[in-house]
Amino acid sequence: MRKTLLTFSLLFVLIVCKGQTNDSKTQIYTILNQQVRDWNAGDIAAFMKGYWNSDSLMFVGKAGVTYGYDATYQNYLKRYPDRATMGKLTFDFINLTYPSEDVAFLVGKFHLERPEKGDASGYYTLLWRRINGQWLIVCDHTSG
Repeated sequence: MRKTLLTFSLLFVLIVCKGQTNDSKTQIYTILNQQVRDWNAGDIAAFMKGYWNSDSLMFVGKAGVTYGYDATYQNYLKRYPDRATMGKLTFDFINLTYPSEDVAFLVGKFHLERPEKGDASGYYTLLWRRINGQWLIVCDHTSG
């Protein structure tokens, strides 16, 4: 009887955890796909909604480390001042893991198709946290 109860308890926990992971994966991929649509519409402000609006947001790129949502947003505006520079964005998702219940880590690849400026591509790693029930990027390391 105890073995049966233990087995059912373990199955229940596995099913619940698997459901949370699939739900989290769907939420994260939905945010990223919305970012692609926003970017391709030329809307950097909307693209930024995937990031944590905090002074503790961290962005790591070839220019170094930037702290804060506003500084990250301003850097995007400077680096991509027009549609030709922004190009058409695509993301490939390589690996998504969950170090803990409210933390996710994503490795991916980006590609900017820019006929006038030359294409750009590279890899990114995103550290996500579920804050107040919403998945947000808290650290972005992009190379390329």
